[in-house]
Amino acid sequence: MRIKDILSTDSMIMDLKATNKEDAIKEMADLEVATDVVNNEEEFIKSIWARENESTTGIGGGIAMPHARNKYINKARVLFAKSKEGIDYDSLDGQPVHLFFMITAPDGADNTHLQALAKLSGLLVHPELVEALKKAQTPEEVIKLFEDAEAKKDAEDKAAAEKKKAEEAKKAANSSKEDEKPLIVGVTACINGIAHTYMAQEALIKAGEKRGIDVRIETNGSEGVKDKLTPEEIKRAKGVIIASDKKVDMPRFDGKELTNHPVVDGINKPDELIDIIMDDKAPIYHAEGGSNSDSSTSTEAKPGVWASIYKNLMSGISHMLPFVIGGGILMAISFIVENYAGGAKSPAFIFLNNAGNMAFAFMVPVLSAYIAESIGDLPALMPGFVGGFMATVYTGAYGGAYTANVMANAKSPAGFLGGLASGFIAGYLMVGLKKLFSKLPKNLEGMKPMLLYPILGLLIIAAIMYYIINPIFSGINLAITNFLNHMGTGNLVILTMILAGMMAIDMGGPFNKAAYVFASGAFANDPHSATAAVMMAAVMVGGMVPPFATAIGTTFFKNRYTKEERRAGVSNWILGFSFITEGAIPFAAADPGRVIPSCVIGSAVGGLLVGLWHIQVPAPHGGLWVSPLANHILLYFVATIVGSIVAGLIMSFWKKPVSEDPNE
Repeated sequence: MRIKDILSTDSMIMDLKATNKEDAIKEMADLEVATDVVNNEEEFIKSIWARENESTTGIGGGIAMPHARNKYINKARVLFAKSKEGIDYDSLDGQPVHLFFMITAPDGADNTHLQALAKLSGLLVHPELVEALKKAQTPEEVIKLFEDAEAKKDAEDKAAAEKKKAEEAKKAANSSKEDEKPLIVGVTACINGIAHTYMAQEALIKAGEKRGIDVRIETNGSEGVKDKLTPEEIKRAKGVIIASDKKVDMPRFDGKELTNHPVVDGINKPDELIDIIMDDKAPIYHAEGGSNSDSSTSTEAKPGVWASIYKNLMSGISHMLPFVIGGGILMAISFIVENYAGGAKSPAFIFLNNAGNMAFAFMVPVLSAYIAESIGDLPALMPGFVGGFMATVYTGAYGGAYTANVMANAKSPAGFLGGLASGFIAGYLMVGLKKLFSKLPKNLEGMKPMLLYPILGLLIIAAIMYYIINPIFSGINLAITNFLNHMGTGNLVILTMILAGMMAIDMGGPFNKAAYVFASGAFANDPHSATAAVMMAAVMVGGMVPPFATAIGTTFFKNRYTKEERRAGVSNWILGFSFITEGAIPFAAADPGRVIPSCVIGSAVGGLLVGLWHIQVPAPHGGLWVSPLANHILLYFVATIVGSIVAGLIMSFWKKPVSEDPNE
């Protein structure tokens, strides 16, 4: 398939009207729907923003490549758009974007489509093509430029293949390797694997060619691994460049100089990455966790202890949340059915409640497994799963009245806290096993992943959970459950104020997640606990206040907010209603000194009212959509509204008027 087959004159905007990132994405998405490329604009835009929130697709040099691959896309297509004035797109180089390539691929896109998308992406690292596209006046001219560039690239690839074949023949005839050029190998990969993967590959290869260095790059894209590195190439290579935003196969690079960077560095800084290898500034990589070489220069920032713990914890939580939200919402719907449409014997209630409970049953094992996997890679996944499962079903080695009491009063013996512990223990256990077996003879390497790691990992984590963690954490879990269930009104008010206030401190960051995990963990341990339901109400109110506060401010105090903020404020009505705190992040980023304190105060006020009125919402997510579950529906709304108004007023009166016309 040729590049022209994924371009279309119908999917081009030669003069974007948008002046900001949000409007640019909306304008391009409108055309995608009009040309039947996309079948659900709202969900498609959500998927585009989900990718932007991972890392901006404004790659620098005046180019942005928003992309998505999902069921809301009908066909593989590249929409081309051009902005004469340029748009602030949060680009990595801080410069405005003039050229947009919105890349779409359906879930079932075949390899021919994906190869064409990859080739187009690779061409965009050539400055002469980019400059010509900026000057193009018609859609037909854009397609012609790509056709010419593709033909030139095909000719170059053919010539390079013939040259490589000739060189290999020469080497076969002459065993001397003195005249070989230096070789650098590497891997490029991005989350979606549609564009950045291949652009980084092309940029690194081109940078090497200019300097007389052979660069061989393996791509880990949406169509799988391509140009796979051979053991011979890795052995001969001077060093390894990893330009990736996701995990790649690393053990094969054991003993090589290796530098590890985000994929965008492969696109924007290919010469710097090559210099790191050629100047011997890269540390030696040890696959089994051994110490790095004593090189004084490290190419990677070493995260602190807390940063490492947080990263691993977030890996577990991100995998756990779909189980919490999906299972929790189905359980919430089942309670609505029970209360309003048939009672506890209704088939609909039984089905929904069972489905929700089944998802909840996986919550702690999944949390534990992916914390472990983040620390100890794939071999740690199974011990993490088993440790998390044991935290939910086994009491431990010490029987008697104490254990029976735990089982009678707690939802699970070690529960959520035990699952957290098992995840970290399993992860670091596998790191230790890798170090322990790092000196095994090479002919026994195959035994480690297939025999030693699974058996010893399972045996040790089971023993630790059975004899140590479950007995200890069952007591802690019981104590926390009893404390929460017997908490007086005064203490409960303080707790709900703190939890709600934490939700607004960083709006999706560590404080927000800590409060949410604490409340949802208590709810998971006992979904029928009244106190757990109060805590869930508090964190939801606390999380809804920031977006509602910004929506209130931009609606009623327009002269205090910029045009872009007023536009964003409209969507925050829906985001607030849905318990999506992140809608307030742009406001907090632009003016953290005023926005964050205002939201924290408003959220704390809402949390105070929740605790004071003992508002219960037995659901882990949903915002005001799950209000029918609240024991005091009206008061649930009132607590949210009062907190939002308090935050909105403080924020708006604190901010200074802007110079723009508020009626624009």
